Amino acid sequence: MGWIVAGSLVTGVLAALSLAFAPFIPATESGVTGGILLGLGLGWAMLAALSVRFTDQPQKWAAAPALFMGLGGFLLVVFGSPTQEVLAWLWPPALLVLAVWMIARTRRLLRSRSGRVLLYPVIALLVLASLGGGFETVRKTPDAEASPVQGQLVDVGGHRLYLDCTGSGSPTVVLEPGAGLMSSDLAWIAPAVARDTRVCVYDRAGRGWSDPANRVQDGAQTAADLHTLLRRANVPGPYVLAGHSFGGLYALTFAARYPEDVAGLVLLDSTAPASDPESARGTNADSEDTMERASALVSAAGRLGLAWLLGVTPGHLKSTVDEYISAGSSAQQAAELRNFTDKPLVVLTAGTGSQPGWAASQEALASLSTNSLHRIIDGSTHMSLIDDPEDAAAAARGILDVVWAVRTASPPAP
Repeated sequence: MGWIVAGSLVTGVLAALSLAFAPFIPATESGVTGGILLGLGLGWAMLAALSVRFTDQPQKWAAAPALFMGLGGFLLVVFGSPTQEVLAWLWPPALLVLAVWMIARTRRLLRSRSGRVLLYPVIALLVLASLGGGFETVRKTPDAEASPVQGQLVDVGGHRLYLDCTGSGSPTVVLEPGAGLMSSDLAWIAPAVARDTRVCVYDRAGRGWSDPANRVQDGAQTAADLHTLLRRANVPGPYVLAGHSFGGLYALTFAARYPEDVAGLVLLDSTAPASDPESARGTNADSEDTMERASALVSAAGRLGLAWLLGVTPGHLKSTVDEYISAGSSAQQAAELRNFTDKPLVVLTAGTGSQPGWAASQEALASLSTNSLHRIIDGSTHMSLIDDPEDAAAAARGILDVVWAVRTASPPAP
């Protein structure tokens, strides 16, 4: 009996992973989740069938979770997101009741000690999944209905992005936070810049107040969304773009694709673009499909409470994973900016904690313009440039140096 339990559980897990990445299963969160449920349902069905056929301890109750998961998986695969939104409310309490019932049936009908040792942790995981799923469903509801206290939500084509502009004067500074971060993470820099000119912060798709997007959010799409956001919000350009870390890639891509809208650049310990953007063009379709499915898996895990443990929303978790999945494409797209002519450019580099080769990449960024300045902030780290008051003040000064250079048509002050 113990071997049948073990074999059924292993079969269910392997079937779930296989179906999650099967080509006939849609590469969406609902599709991948449905494939996983179908695979797990198969495992429970095996336990019911094999225990009846080969042992004197028939576990017919296992047909209930097999039917529960199989039906849910089928509905998700066939009908997609609409079904997922309904099941998000129905599935957690139903699963909790089912799990409690499964424990009672196991204690009564399964005499195999090894079988119980294997099944109890699995059922405990189902209980945790039901509690986590219910919590996430309830937690996100107020956020979906609420409006930001300040700033605005602007439709950029299929989803809305949050934008908050403060201060007055020109040129307008647009801040790009790093990977996985959002507008609130720039709370030390934005007010300091707003004392001298207008500054706008925004949340990329899926995080903060912004809606998730149904398109791949690589550097090109991020730049296109930002361009649409600023235009529809009536924020006049040309802008000074300031990007921290991974946000520097988006600032570079924006400058390459919309040069008439960019008056200056500030790169805050920016990630370096690809050295050879031509070498990896045309991402393999199979690789893209695999990455989309991996992202969907993470998003599904976020709905079961993983996002709460990390202190973010499921949408934020998925958008961050997508951001890193698209890192190669974003680095290639940023490399399209090969000449910033004589527009003001300031490169600020953290003074400590850099990896080998980082300093050289920062020098290369500074060479994009004939009107540039490379400044190393002594004692600062990659993150302290935005989250330490003193180092963030130095970052704000660098941004304002470019603002001054744009206004006066002169080089940035050393």
